[in-house]
Amino acid sequence: MTIGWTRKDSRPCSMSRNPRSARLPYSTQWLTAEDFAAVDASMRGEWLTTGPAVEAFESALADRAGVADAAVLSSGTAALHAAYAASGLNPGDEIITSPLTFVATASCALMLGATVRFADIEPDTGTLDASAAAEQIGPRTRIVVPVDYAGHPADYAALEELRDKARKLAVIADAAHSFGASFEGRPVGSLADATALSFHPVKAITTAEGGAVLTDNAETTRRVRTFRSHGIVREPSEQRNTGPEWYYEVQSLGFNYRMPDVLCALGQSQLAKLDEYIERRRTLAARYTEALGAEEALELPTERENVRSSWHLYVVRVREAARRDEFLGYLRSRGLGAQVHYLPVYRHPLFADLGYRSGSCPAAEDFFSRAVSIPLFPRMSDADVGYVIDVVSEGCRAML
Repeated sequence: MTIGWTRKDSRPCSMSRNPRSARLPYSTQWLTAEDFAAVDASMRGEWLTTGPAVEAFESALADRAGVADAAVLSSGTAALHAAYAASGLNPGDEIITSPLTFVATASCALMLGATVRFADIEPDTGTLDASAAAEQIGPRTRIVVPVDYAGHPADYAALEELRDKARKLAVIADAAHSFGASFEGRPVGSLADATALSFHPVKAITTAEGGAVLTDNAETTRRVRTFRSHGIVREPSEQRNTGPEWYYEVQSLGFNYRMPDVLCALGQSQLAKLDEYIERRRTLAARYTEALGAEEALELPTERENVRSSWHLYVVRVREAARRDEFLGYLRSRGLGAQVHYLPVYRHPLFADLGYRSGSCPAAEDFFSRAVSIPLFPRMSDADVGYVIDVVSEGCRAML
């Protein structure tokens, strides 16, 4: 289908007549009549929890990403947790990841008793620097976790080379931002040993809450599906004991991380619009870049030639870090729901209490200190985008 910007069921998110009293978030979901119909049909069926819509959504996700399997879960965090567990991450093992990410990328490793090593980022994209990650590899390193910051895929060619040189090292992608993007023509989901997605409302598509693990490894998929359902094993061929038809057994620790049928129905409806949603994001990002390129007070985000970003976020960087919060405050005073992505993970008290200290990743620290995410989501009207450009430009003039 083609997205119609004036359709009643699409409702572009326009500012009110009084911009100062309005609020344009940095991102939000877009639900159409097709989505409501899909949810309604599911709720009128026989299944609300795990039913046929789960399998259908998983199959559609795998096809879209060009991989063999997908397993859906209740959140992006659950997807990361399950992917780490399925890879065999154990107490005392280590992962390497970027500090410029949401805390779950690291905290899910802690949940399994592992340790997190943070490696610095590429200053232009905010993604994990493979050479910095290589310096952090030790005898207990089991996983490298690139984060596709703001929708820009990490350098997976360098990460593949790193993985091939190291023994027993897996690459698990945190692609919460980048579903629908590609690297060297290959879609996100097919670039790592396993890929974790998020379907939170601000992401490329939404299931309200939800996530998925994509992989070509059938054993990884089996382990994820077992982990998401209390560790229950129902297949007789996989059980340690024999029993009647009703019999099941729990062989390992698991959680209730299942995604219900009704949300999978929503997800499959949303998935049909993924390419159009991404194209709209790309159009809006290009307009920002063209309109704000001359602003001396800002450094704009980039897109490398071998990448097609999904533009989950449009993150400008104030050249003077000391004025970042002033600039952010000005945008918010004019009705823009600007945000900061992210406080480096090791600066959260949870990690400080574990002995982590600020300053270990200077490029990430600098990026964070100057970063401001401005509104970018497909449901924005052209007038919304024009208003954002005007306010950002006014904020830049105020800093000169």
